[in-house]
Amino acid sequence: MAFMISLIILLFLSTIQSVMPYFVKRTVVFSVSVPEQHIQDERIRAYKKQYTMLTIAVSFFMILIYSAWAAFKQPSDEAVIFIGTIIEFIIIFISLALFYYYRGKMKQYKRAEKWAQQLKQVAAADLTVHSEDSLPPWYIYLLPMIVTAGLMGYTIYQYDLLPQQIPTHWGLSGEPDAFTEKTPFTAIQMLLFLLLLQLMFLGIQLGMKFSGIKLSATNLSASKNRQLALRKSTSWFSFYTVLLITMLFSYFQLTTIHPDLFNYSLLKALIPFGVMFLILAGTAILMVIVGRSDKYPSESMEEGLMDASDDKYWKAGLFYFNKNDPSIFVEKRFGVGWTINFANPVGYLIIFGPLILILLIAFLFQW
Repeated sequence: MAFMISLIILLFLSTIQSVMPYFVKRTVVFSVSVPEQHIQDERIRAYKKQYTMLTIAVSFFMILIYSAWAAFKQPSDEAVIFIGTIIEFIIIFISLALFYYYRGKMKQYKRAEKWAQQLKQVAAADLTVHSEDSLPPWYIYLLPMIVTAGLMGYTIYQYDLLPQQIPTHWGLSGEPDAFTEKTPFTAIQMLLFLLLLQLMFLGIQLGMKFSGIKLSATNLSASKNRQLALRKSTSWFSFYTVLLITMLFSYFQLTTIHPDLFNYSLLKALIPFGVMFLILAGTAILMVIVGRSDKYPSESMEEGLMDASDDKYWKAGLFYFNKNDPSIFVEKRFGVGWTINFANPVGYLIIFGPLILILLIAFLFQW
């Protein structure tokens, strides 16, 4: 079971990393902005293909070695997960190194072609686009929060039924394998952390609502389709993820209070595995939806123009830092989803505030 779970994650990670250049905004190649008129340039297509083939080759090689090691050594589940995690980081590191290699090539090619000098750079705005936004309402996040708060109350009510050792970690079999002493705080600590996580996702949802929608001046229709699809899909996916995590944590909490509630051993392993599978499947569907949203050919394209480049605001190609942009979140340049505007302090508060609070609470209650 441990090997199969690790293998599925590795295959999924390798696939995602390999095809990433084809799922980002089409006018951005390895975090370098490209004019709409040149997105089908042969050299650009070759760079994307080379990145994909190299990432696939390296990932396949690493997975092959990992599979052979697991088959011949018959290691423990802990060793399988540990080595699998190391290989995941190796694949991410290598794909990141390839990203920076081809980013350097793209920057050189862009300078050599002098696109910025040959084309007029313009910015586009559509004051009506927010009216077409289909973000889920913020208050739907109250549902998992109410469930969590209710379960906290139920745990306090059933405090005497709790074991003297409260589980803090569950193994691949679905059985707890790490514990802490029973106290009023440890009885609900997992639910408290879940509530803070839900608040963080709610903050991201609100921050996204008040973030700008960036459009392309040369292909307004395709860029609008992508932005609206991205905002809608990622927002619903975030809520979907929160619901699954809430269900999983609720299951763990209820089995702590009532150990015989789910006494079927296979079910104990299938529930966590099922949640992981549903999240991975949701991620794949999200990438397909967003990736296809701006791939349709434009009915009309403005000649002699290119979108105003914001390459200078992307530090190392991955970190957006623009004091002049009030947006809290912006679309990633390599990956599907959002990243924070590091020049906007509200983003830090939304992302790191709950995490710091979790660490602070855990630290204080250890004493």
